[in-house]
Amino acid sequence: QVQLVESGGGLVQAGGSKKLSCVASGLTFINYYMGWFRQAPGKEREFVANISWTLGTTYYADSVKGRFTISVDNAKNTVYLQMDSLKPEDTAVYYCAARSVLQMKYNYWGQGTQVTVSS
Repeated sequence: QVQLVESGGGLVQAGGSKKLSCVASGLTFINYYMGWFRQAPGKEREFVANISWTLGTTYYADSVKGRFTISVDNAKNTVYLQMDSLKPEDTAVYYCAARSVLQMKYNYWGQGTQVTVSS
């Protein structure tokens, strides 16, 4: 059974930092890409970043490039999202997700963690 559990959300002031964590279980990690998505109130869910579990290659949305960093700790089966220089428009529920390297669609999702950036 695949399980993704996020943590680390909360309230932060604009310009501040936050680090999200996602512990993954039930996956064969070598075969998956891990991603972070977010959904703001009244908006569709959008891609934030992803990483190859084994290669460490990363890809970011333009809106977060240079401010957010995705990383993995293989020993802890955990993927992180370090968010710096946060802006009020980064306020959203952040979701961890996983997809097979053989597929384009993310088919495993966490429950989400709320990040609120105050101005």
